[in-house]
Amino acid sequence: MRLILFSIRFPLVLIWLISCLVCVALIYPFVSVEVRNAMNHHWSRALMFLCGVKINVLGKPTLQGSALWVANHVSWIDIYVLASVRCVAFIAKSEIRDWPVIGWLVAKVGTIFVNRSQRNSVRQVGTDMQKLFDHNMVIGLFAEGTTSRGFDVLPFHSSLFEPPVRAGITIQPVALRFFHKGRRSDYLAFVGNESLLHNLWVLLGTTGAMVEVEFMPPVPVEQYEGGRAKVADYVREQIRSAVMRDLESATEEEPLAA
Repeated sequence: MRLILFSIRFPLVLIWLISCLVCVALIYPFVSVEVRNAMNHHWSRALMFLCGVKINVLGKPTLQGSALWVANHVSWIDIYVLASVRCVAFIAKSEIRDWPVIGWLVAKVGTIFVNRSQRNSVRQVGTDMQKLFDHNMVIGLFAEGTTSRGFDVLPFHSSLFEPPVRAGITIQPVALRFFHKGRRSDYLAFVGNESLLHNLWVLLGTTGAMVEVEFMPPVPVEQYEGGRAKVADYVREQIRSAVMRDLESATEEEPLAA
């Protein structure tokens, strides 16, 4: 069954990728930002459908105006899960820009790259973030800086909270909870030394994949007075509380190796 599902879904995902590349190369230069955002949004919804991932949205996402969505990070599909709700520009490590094909694609769709080895990189990222906020965009931030198994939330890096705090931009905590066959699970988590190809084999070869996306109330403006570190701590606690909810009934699973 796994091989059959993978054999059906993988070619469809490749077709999706090729169509995105063609559109970005031939259509992007001639359309407005609004049209590009709509394309990105629909591409993300299509990809999650092709991968067999059901998305259940809870709460009230910020759908108008600029905002920073801060979420816990479990898998590479987190990006497309959030973008299926509203077009989101993401902050990513600079190494991704050098990935064959994918690096070019994510750069073209508005990803902001941060080079942690350069001291002035965060300052440039802050400038790039403000430009997107000025165009009423949502920016997605995985403040842990890496992925986890999805049962807890790692400590946050607070530096990239500075631009929205300084500008008074809406900051909304978002909790991602992964399920497999009806139960909380780390089956789809993309962690450790697992390769992207293996994770695709796991994802595309299974059924019953679902992600709950819980949008919590935006951070109260009065919290901004404490500065970026206080805001980061507040957001992490909100997300951690939602991520760890009902975990006593969860069954932890490991992805199959073959």
